[in-house]
Parts: sequence; structure tokens; C-alpha cells
Amino acid sequence: MIQDSSKRSPIGPPPAGSLPAFERVLLDAAGPEPVLHLLQAMTPQPVAMVAWSQWPHEPQCWAVNGERAPAVELARRAVDARRGGGQAPAGTRVLCHDGDSAAVLLGDGLEVLDTARLDVIAQRMAELLTAQRLRGAVARLAHAEKLQHALFAIADMAGSNRDMPTLLRGLHGIIGGLMYAENFYIALLDHTRQSVRFIYFADAYNDEKYSPTEDVPIAKLERGLTWYVLHDCIPLWGPLERLREQVSGPLQARGAPSLDWLGVPMLRDGLAVGALVVQSYRDDVAPYSASDSAVLAFVAEHVLNAVERKQSQETLERHVAERTHQLALANADLQKQVSERLRAEHLQAALYRIAALAMSDDDDSFRFYQQVHQTVGELINTDNFYIALLDDTRTHLHFPYSVDDKDAGRKPRRLGRGLSEYIIRHGKPLLADARDVEALVASGELERAGSTGAESVSWLGAPLYVDEEIIGLVAVQSYRSDVIYDTGDAELLNFVSSQIANSLQRRRAAERLRTLNAELEARVEARTRELSEQIAVREHVEAQLKHQVMHDPLTGLPNRLYLRERLESALAQLQRNPTRRVSLLYLDVDRFKLFNDSLGHLAGDDVLREVARRLGTCVRAPDLVARLSGDEFAILLEDTSGPRAACKVAQRVLDLFVEPMQIAGRLLQGSTSIGIAIADARYQHIDALLHDADVALYRAKRAGRARYVMFDETLQRAAMDVLELEHELRAALIRNEFEPFFQPLVRLEDGQIVGYEALIRWRHPTRGVLAPGEFLGVAEESGLIEAIDWQMYRLACAAAVGFVRGDEFITLNISPRHFQNEDFDTRLLTMVEASGFEPSRLHIEVTEGTLLGEPDAVARILERLRAAGVEAALDDFGTGYSSLSYVHRFPLKMIKIDRSFIDPLGSDAAQRSSVIIGAILALSHSLGLDVLAEGIETEAQSTHLQRMGCLYGQGYHFGRPQPAAHWGRHALTRA
Repeated sequence: MIQDSSKRSPIGPPPAGSLPAFERVLLDAAGPEPVLHLLQAMTPQPVAMVAWSQWPHEPQCWAVNGERAPAVELARRAVDARRGGGQAPAGTRVLCHDGDSAAVLLGDGLEVLDTARLDVIAQRMAELLTAQRLRGAVARLAHAEKLQHALFAIADMAGSNRDMPTLLRGLHGIIGGLMYAENFYIALLDHTRQSVRFIYFADAYNDEKYSPTEDVPIAKLERGLTWYVLHDCIPLWGPLERLREQVSGPLQARGAPSLDWLGVPMLRDGLAVGALVVQSYRDDVAPYSASDSAVLAFVAEHVLNAVERKQSQETLERHVAERTHQLALANADLQKQVSERLRAEHLQAALYRIAALAMSDDDDSFRFYQQVHQTVGELINTDNFYIALLDDTRTHLHFPYSVDDKDAGRKPRRLGRGLSEYIIRHGKPLLADARDVEALVASGELERAGSTGAESVSWLGAPLYVDEEIIGLVAVQSYRSDVIYDTGDAELLNFVSSQIANSLQRRRAAERLRTLNAELEARVEARTRELSEQIAVREHVEAQLKHQVMHDPLTGLPNRLYLRERLESALAQLQRNPTRRVSLLYLDVDRFKLFNDSLGHLAGDDVLREVARRLGTCVRAPDLVARLSGDEFAILLEDTSGPRAACKVAQRVLDLFVEPMQIAGRLLQGSTSIGIAIADARYQHIDALLHDADVALYRAKRAGRARYVMFDETLQRAAMDVLELEHELRAALIRNEFEPFFQPLVRLEDGQIVGYEALIRWRHPTRGVLAPGEFLGVAEESGLIEAIDWQMYRLACAAAVGFVRGDEFITLNISPRHFQNEDFDTRLLTMVEASGFEPSRLHIEVTEGTLLGEPDAVARILERLRAAGVEAALDDFGTGYSSLSYVHRFPLKMIKIDRSFIDPLGSDAAQRSSVIIGAILALSHSLGLDVLAEGIETEAQSTHLQRMGCLYGQGYHFGRPQPAAHWGRHALTRA
């Protein structure tokens, strides 16, 4: 690391014998190097030094042998240790450090140096480094000032009136003042055309010259130095070998080989749009450095601005010249257009006047034609002017207006072969002089039978068209040689003719309209008298129809439509007077269907008429009784004191039906259920009031009929709860939330499981597992019960496959409505087979009500199921009719005794239940039926039943209903 003294600089210290005084050496030292020589003379060992005039940038090394980096790093560590208050590394000694500068000695034997002299040397070294730093700052300021002057000069040149070549030569001179730039060029890149233009090229050694206007394809420069500057958007500098290391690909040298080269891109929005390049062919010129590259790159942006500004100025001047020429041409064209526009405006004004004449209220046709003549005369010569029109037969011409120097009056004539007829035949304008007329006569188009009148020098005519049909013509002619019509006049007259034709047509239409209006007024007056008579008759008919539409034809009472109108009016009055009350009573005749089905529809009609008669006696005007539909009636009380008055009327209605009705020779005891809704200002729509009354009626019928119920918020919430539950049931079907639970059926003797009853449960997403009593009622009313049942049957059979063993079986509860379908057995067996469960392991449970509904159909279905191996059990026996006849009639396998007879066992009421149970057991044994007791919850009940001879039982004493997974684990335990 330390350079040997034999290899020291030749400017090193003189021999020891001639060593000058210590102080003289320090005072004469202009830099750090003489001070190092003094130190080397003070120790026999080699000494090196690393110093910074601007810490920690640009370290300087003296007497360092080999790589500088290790020596610099060792010195940096020594300074950091000294500043941190630590121990400097071995072989180092910090000579000085003041925050801005530092010097470190490197070598062995540094500890032998004289400390007193070393302090003086350190002080002098700090002064020298400070002076060096100040000189560097002065040099940088000078360079910056020089660069600033150069930029000012560039800006001045860009704003001057110099042409582009002069500007570029001036830029060359400015850059030459910053660095060696004898050989210099500026290249601009056109990305759209993929070409390069060397707008300035100065090279003393390169024979290849470029024109400032020549576009050189970028491909021609590919892989060259200029191409890499433009392509990579980075500066390049140095000799050729170093340049090869800087480029991103292979380098192909072009032109004369240079010793040193520097090129920087001119960037716009991060994209290279050009390059500045300087190069040197001389070895006596300092090589380009990173500082030169930074300066040239900085200057490049200003050069680009100056060049673009000058190019924009030249482009603008060229565009101004071109635009000036275009404006001159446009001005000439505009003058022509102005002339034509004035003519067109004159023509338009004439057309407007002609159109205004058509809309005039003046009935004088001659004055109209005269004003048209004057208006056309403002455009062309009309000394001789006429208008000819075809009559309705289109066989004659008549002339409603004619002014002529030679032909004072033109009389109507039959169509011939004159000039006017020529226009009508061909449907286009005609401009003719004497020779043209002779040619037409020669060709047979015209005849000289005097049809053309006096000979004219120039004749011009144009057809009058209305809806693509010719109705006549307008013509002018001249008898003087100084008045000759030309094609411009022909175009003008043809253009005006269309407006004249439209004006004529409008005047004709206006005249016809006035005539028709007069006729129409007379006809309207007669028709008005006739319609007045018809309206009177129609009003009478409408009154009859309205009564028919608004009343029930059977009872003569107002119908639903009439009631809605009255309710609308009553609710509107409530909004105006919120203190009023309106009561609506919704009535339904109890058991009306029974009367209708048993006695016939005629008797049913008599019942409805009698009900209407009795209801009419319960109210007074302006109250209303209406029949809505079927056996539904309504009573509207428009001005009541509140619920008490409505309840009095309802009770009066109930009392009226205590007396039987004489119908079809029979005395019928009728009754009615009534729902009452009291309307106040909260009701905005009549449907809400009708709905609330209907909800109250529904609750009255469910409560036992022959009563009235007043609607309140509790009924509303109950109805909403039912609707919400129905909605959730439909969603539960889709999401498969129903699940079968199984309760074991056991042999009482040993508690052995013989089967399971499948019981439905609903895994509600928020309320948890729900028992059937919480939702099956709504499922029945909404019609969802069948879909739920079939989903339950399928899941139960599929689940039972996993745990039913040996002779065990499962039972399914069957709703009565399933037996209304004759194919129920087929569908059930198909479902069981699809689930993989054996039909012989399936029992179905039916209630006594099911057997009584359609006994013949039920018997047939049960017989077919028994033939397929599916047995039937009678559920809840003893709670219904308990008829011996249907027990004997239907193919039953088992009777299940209702739990109401099991609960008293083991209590004081056990004797009565024991007698009934004994009778059921005797009946069943005599018929060969199995008997199972439901609801066994204690051991005492089980023992009592065993002593009575009951073989099977079911209840919480043996096991609660559980999911299939529970019984699957139980089956594995038993196995």
C-alpha cells in the first residue's frame, strides 16, 4: 500500500545533508505534496497520505502503491474513528480533520514522529487543504459563470433575427468556448419519418458531408455512435474502446476515426429528438470528461430550445406567406360570392313577397297577379308578361293575367301547338329566339296558325308545377332587339315559377276552403240539432247502463265498483276532516256452499236475495249495503262515532240471522261472519281498508263463525307474520332447509327398536330447528305442503338407507290431500326406488279423517301399496270417529293409540283410559292388527301397557326425535 522511497516523485525532498529549515519548507509549500515529502524525511519508513479538501468527496492520494480504493477506505475509517472518539486503525494517523477537510498518514513507524513538529505540520496541512478547497470553489464559480454567459448567448441568438445557418454557427462558437469543439455537429431525429437530419455539421477530418435539408434514414446510422445516443437516450464519451463498453450492443464505427468522442441526447418528454456531438482527432487536446458530458448535456436542452424556436419561426413565416396567398385567392372568391349573395337575397326577397301575396286576405285575383308581375319585374324585364293556367279538364288554356304591347287581350283557347303548349307538353323551361322558333316549326313542335301571337324577338317561359303536376306556365317576351333573355334569366324565371305555382295553389285552396267552410257551417248546424236529440237519448241509456254496471243484477244492491267509488269519496272527506270516522263491515254467509250444493243454485240465489233484504233493514241513508261477489257483502257506514256504532250494527246483523230463512220449502238456519275496519285519516287508499276488513273477517271465521271481529294492529302483524313465514317456506324449499328427524318405535317387552317414525324439522337460518307445529299450518293454507312432503319423503328414505337394519322399518305421515291424486302410490314407489330404500321397509301413517274423505279412492291406493310391500298404519286412533267399519274395510297393518289415552296411565284417571285402551287392543287382536301406543314418557306407563297386552310403544321414554346421523352411530354401536 505504501510506495517505496526509491519510487517517490522526482520532486521529493533533497538529501538530508541539504535539508532546508523546517519552517521554510512549510511556508513555501503550495500544496499537500511538499508537506508529505517533509514527513517522509522525518521517518525512515515509507509514508503515504490520503487527503480531502472537501470531505468526503474526491479524495487525493500520495505515495500509494497499487489500488487506491483500499487506502482511501482505510483512511476514511481512521477519520470516522477519530471523529467518533474511538481508536484509529493500526498503521494510520489522522493528521488533521475540521469537518470540511481531513488528512491521514498511512505507514509503519508513525509513532516515532516528533509530536511538536507534527502538530505544526497538521496545522499547515489544514491551511493548505482549505486553500485548495477555496481554489476549487473559485474554479467552479468561474466555470458556472462561463456556462451562464454561454446560455445567455444562446438565448440571445435564439431571439435574434439571424437565419438558421448563422444561428447554428454561433451555437458552434459558444460550445467551443466551453470545451474543445472544432469538430461538432447537431443531428435532429424525426420519429414519424424515422430519419435524421444533420442541420449543422463541421468536421475538419471527415470527408462525408451532410446537407442541412437531407433526411438520412435512421437505419443507415444503425449501430453507430450517433444511433446509440438517440436510441438509448444516454450520453457517451471517451476513446473508441471505452465507447464499446458503454453502448448496449455491437458498435460499428463510421467516418474518420477520432481519438476522443462525446455525444449527448437532446430530450423532449424523456424521448430523444436529437443529439449534440463533439469529437477530437488530436492527441494534444485534453480528453473529454464527465464534467464536459454534464456541461454539454445541460447546454443541449438550451440548444434544442433555440433550434426549435428558430425552426418554429421559419415555419411560421412560411405559413404566413402561404396563408397570405390563400387569403388573396379567398378574397377574390368571396367578392364573387358576395355578388351572387346579393343577387340571391334580391331573389329571396322577391320570393317572400310572392309567398306573402298568397297568404293575403285580399280576394281580388287581378290585384294578386298584378303584384306578382311587379315583383318578377324587379328581377328581369317583364314589359310583356302573362300567366296561363289549364282548366279542370286540362284541355283548354285561360289567361287570368296578361300584359303585352302587341297582344292586348288573350282569350281562352283550346290546347294547340303554340309556345305555351310546348312548355306544358315537355314540362321544362324554354328560351327561344326567332331562329329557335323557326326550328321548332320545322320540326313540327309548333304551328303558325297564329297561335303564338305577334312575332317576338326573344321568348322565355317556365312551367308551373304543383305536386309534380303542371297547372300552367308563366312567360315573358321581348319585341325589341335590345332586350334579349339569356340562360341566367331562364334559371331565374324557372326558380320563381315554383313559388308562383305554390302561391297560386294556396290561393285556390283558400278559395275552396272558404266555400267548404260555408257549406260545413250549414251542415254543422243541422247536425247539431240532430246530435242534441241523440245525446238526450244516449244520456238516458247511459244512466240505465251505469246503474246496471254499478249494481248487482241478482240482489239489486250496489256492487264492488259502486262501493269503491263511495269509499274513494269517503276517504277523500277524511283527509279534509280528520275527526270523521268511516266504518266498513265485511260479511260472509256461513255454510253458503252447503246450501248451494245441497239445494241447488236457484235456492242459493234465494238465500242471497234474503240476506240482501235483511241487511238492507240494518242501515239508514247515507249508509250503503253492497254485494261484492258470491256470498260476500259489505256495509259502509260513512259517518259514525267510532267502533261502538259499528259494533252495534254488526250485532244487529247477527241478531237478524237468528230467525231461520224459508228457502225452497225448507227452514234454513243461517249465520254470518263479520270483519270490521274503522277508517281514519291514516288510510290513503281504499285497498288498504278493504284488506284490513278482509283480515278481520278471516279471523272471525277461524274463531268459529257467527261473530264479528274488529281489526287492530295485532291482526295486521299476524297477517304479516303469516306472509313472511310463507315467503321463508318457499325459500326453505329451494335451499333444502327441511330435514327428517327419526323417533324410534320399540318392542315394549325388551325395548328393542323395530322401526322409526320420520318427523319433519326445519333448520331455520336464524331461529334454529323448528318443530312442525310452527309452520305446517301455514304450509297447508299456502299450498306448499305437498312440495314440502315430497322433499321430506325423499330425504327420509335416502337417510334411512344408512341405519335401518334387519326387519326394521320407517313410517311416513301422509297428508289427506295426497290421496286426491289417483297416482299417489305410483309416484311414492318411484321415489322410494330412486332413493335405494326397499318398499317392504316402508309404512305410511294415515289419519281417520283421511279415510273418510274419499274412502273408495283411498282404499284402492292402499291396496296397491300393500301389493308393492308398503303397509299402512292408522294414526291417532280414538280421537276421531273410531269407526269399526273403516278399520275393517281398509288394508291396515297397525293401529297407533293416541297419546291422549296414554297420558292418564299411572294417575287417578287411569281406569277410564285403561278401559278404552283395552277395547282398542281387543278390537285390534281380533282383526290381526298390530297396536302401538304413542306418547309413552314414563316407565310406569310402559309397564301398564305391557300388562294390558300392548306389544309396541313410542315416546320420549325410549328416545326423542334425532337426525339420521345420530341413529347411524347408534346402529354401529348395536352392531
